[in-house]
Amino acid sequence: MNHAVKVAPSILSADFARLGEEVRAVDHAGADYIHLDVMDGHFVPNLTFGPPVIEAIRGWSGKPFDVHLMVDPAQPLLAAFADAGADIITVHAEADVHLDRSLQRIRDLGKRAGVSLNPGTSETAIEHVLHRLDLILVMTVNPGFGGQSFILRQLEKIRRIRRMIGDGAIELEVDGGINAETAPQVIEAGADVLVAGTAVFRMPDYAAAIRALRGTG
Repeated sequence: MNHAVKVAPSILSADFARLGEEVRAVDHAGADYIHLDVMDGHFVPNLTFGPPVIEAIRGWSGKPFDVHLMVDPAQPLLAAFADAGADIITVHAEADVHLDRSLQRIRDLGKRAGVSLNPGTSETAIEHVLHRLDLILVMTVNPGFGGQSFILRQLEKIRRIRRMIGDGAIELEVDGGINAETAPQVIEAGADVLVAGTAVFRMPDYAAAIRALRGTG
């Protein structure tokens, strides 16, 4: 399975003084997606960036922009992020009382729809919206900050979601504490996409870091 695993570097760990150059660098280093963590200081205890930053860096990479909305509410912002250049828009099950409607709206905007689950949220929260999904994002840390330690008990949730997806065309993405040591466990559990911030941007060689996560070098 390793050959098919995608890597999505999270720009939360990039050098914001030269963000466009950082996006281009991980693109050239072999990133499959560019992961953008949007935090509102309300749903999670941190504040990052909004649509103008995404629009500003859109021209630095042709790779899909994977936008993770850690905001509450997300629905009023969906069109703005779609217009800014998002290709995948992921909302949190915990932050959206009208989850089915939000996922339908994302697809109506011509984007791929994702849903994210915090460590304390069961996969049963999304079993009735699987038909709306292109991606499921499992958080293996509590969202809000980069550089946290991987929560090992989330591996069983990843396995259960892998079984839930079955033969469906839904990507299973994992975010939180992903590095060269935890990546093999996550891949074995069934992940298709690995989100990594410090494990890529804090390394001197981005290409080598991405290969290490995939287990190919």
